[in-house]
Amino acid sequence: MLELQNIVFKVPDAESASESPSFKTIINDVSFTFESGGFYAITGPNGSGKTTIAKLIMGINELTDGKIIFDGKDISKLPINERSRGGIVYGFQNPARFKGTTFRDLLSIAAGTDDEDQLAHIIARVGICSMDFLDKPVDSKLSGGEIKKIELATVIARNPKVAIYDEPDTGIDLWTIGPMVDLLKREQKENNTTTIVVSHNKAFLEAADTLLLLKDGKIGYKGDLAGAKPMLEDLSVCTFSDSCEGEGNARCYR
Repeated sequence: MLELQNIVFKVPDAESASESPSFKTIINDVSFTFESGGFYAITGPNGSGKTTIAKLIMGINELTDGKIIFDGKDISKLPINERSRGGIVYGFQNPARFKGTTFRDLLSIAAGTDDEDQLAHIIARVGICSMDFLDKPVDSKLSGGEIKKIELATVIARNPKVAIYDEPDTGIDLWTIGPMVDLLKREQKENNTTTIVVSHNKAFLEAADTLLLLKDGKIGYKGDLAGAKPMLEDLSVCTFSDSCEGEGNARCYR
């Protein structure tokens, strides 16, 4: 459904001499197939390439080498807007805020309609009960949880084939994480959405059908969380903990 074929991503090495620049490899010959309707979590140490892979799929970053195949078509050279029209949608770690723009404006664009009933149905799916919320400006006055709900709603409104969420728990409280996981799992199952979550959070890692553990730009492990624990404990990410309860950010790495 979505296949990464030997993908490579390199950036200029800032420490190399300008007359003979060298390159740093961020993603190193990664191949993997995301099956239709699966729930995947990508985790690993900071700098391992998690977000980079997500951005390569979306087209935010351009491949250095390799191919990305989506629904049997090579999309490696397609711009972001064409990938979006094809059914790939991206939720950013830190969603943008737009002065002078309301949630209704964004949601109507994402859904392709301004019909009140359809908009009400979408916001109900992300746990927003008040229609008044639609007229909130998407600006700096919104809380982290509110802006995350807005972005989730705009992603879901697209009814994507592939939904990518980069660190979706960033800026939200501990009590919001469980309902967010439930929401993404429900959308995955009810709409057969291939869901890819980049996260360190134990709740998302446990929810995944398949966990991809990256290290040094390569897939070091693929499987479930239980099988990944020995590697997580060996990685230089501080310490992996079985129990994240009571932590303000509920992260597995501390």
